[in-house]
Amino acid sequence: MSETIKIAVFGLGGRGQSLIEYAILPACQDMNAEIAAVYDPYEDRTQESAAIVERITGKRPIAAKSEEEIFGNAEIKAVIVSSSWESHVDLAVKSMRAGKYVAFEVGGAYALEDCWRLVNTYEETGVPCMMLENCCYGQRELMITNMVRQGILGSIVHCSGGYHHDLRDQVAHGKDIRHYRLRNYLHRNCENYPTHELGPIAKLLDINNGNRMMSLSSMASDAKGLHEFIVAQHGEDHPLAKLEFAQGDVVTTTIKCAKGQTIVLTLDTTLPRGYSRAFTVRGTKGSYFEDTDCIFLDSEHHDYEWEPKKIWDNAKDYEEKYQHPLWQGYDPHAGQDNHGGMDYLVICAFLEAVQKNAKPPIDAYDAAAYMSISALSEDSIQRGGAVVSIPDFTRGKWYMRQDIDYSLKYNLDQDDPFRDIH
Repeated sequence: MSETIKIAVFGLGGRGQSLIEYAILPACQDMNAEIAAVYDPYEDRTQESAAIVERITGKRPIAAKSEEEIFGNAEIKAVIVSSSWESHVDLAVKSMRAGKYVAFEVGGAYALEDCWRLVNTYEETGVPCMMLENCCYGQRELMITNMVRQGILGSIVHCSGGYHHDLRDQVAHGKDIRHYRLRNYLHRNCENYPTHELGPIAKLLDINNGNRMMSLSSMASDAKGLHEFIVAQHGEDHPLAKLEFAQGDVVTTTIKCAKGQTIVLTLDTTLPRGYSRAFTVRGTKGSYFEDTDCIFLDSEHHDYEWEPKKIWDNAKDYEEKYQHPLWQGYDPHAGQDNHGGMDYLVICAFLEAVQKNAKPPIDAYDAAAYMSISALSEDSIQRGGAVVSIPDFTRGKWYMRQDIDYSLKYNLDQDDPFRDIH
């Protein structure tokens, strides 16, 4: 058996502790790894997380007092970052410069310079980093990607998705629960959380590996939802009721790709509604619609044009034939993973890359491209929806990538049959 991989976890709020208990520790057990250290600027979170690890494994990890304590520990080979959005890039860069594989949770960039810092540090150090975009490993997202790659939906011309999640209570109580979303919603107006919907779409459209995002335009609605929620819940004298939120209630971003496809992303987190990522794929032979979990194939469902409700929820009928290999026979730890199994899969993907000293499936170029949407959308909104260019973070390699390891079990990219032609 290979040497046990010792990892550290930074950022131990609600997401960090949940990730440890229901995804990282199960993945460690299956991938010959262990949590050797934990750290959060809040000491109580550090101690609570160390106790979680000890309760489950019987072995207490180092409850670090500082980042430097972890970066200076030669036994730790990898770092997982689940801290606030603002800290992701800094911690990823420090990890790479310390020679440690790093995986960081999702979020958007605050400036294009941060995206370039990720790429430049990776290229300078040769130490890989990975974005933990768990939705790339979602059951339905992977099944539809599998169908697309088999040509079942024809030529794909448009995809859309959104982060439709009522977060008013979380934002309004951000000071009490020490949550970073509050300060972001007060001061920024952008597509602040693009990657849950964009990650799966980007892999399906071969972004950074045969295709790339070229430009975008973003518009934001008024910011009314949070103010009215706070007044209704806490009264007009509440401190937050006296402040003006910058973040628009609904932000719509349209992206144009080099191969001609369009992508529409929607941020919708401060109005009443049910949760959805609204993953939608439109092709010349068929389509998929997440909100009704419906596959509409021209060859099978043309007669349902005026009665589409009759085929809602029919995607399950295609699972036996088109389920992605990663989900065939997969039991997502008896439902403990509160994201339906994809948290475990994305952690396994990272640990596999660490074990094999390989480039991870969602790499620095992917992370930079996905995260850039936040900074670029902020610019576009400020300029009244102006079209802005999306940088090519691969520096021209997007149509001739030679560095992807297609042999990895958790690989997400489609191999190019012309890749070996020089």
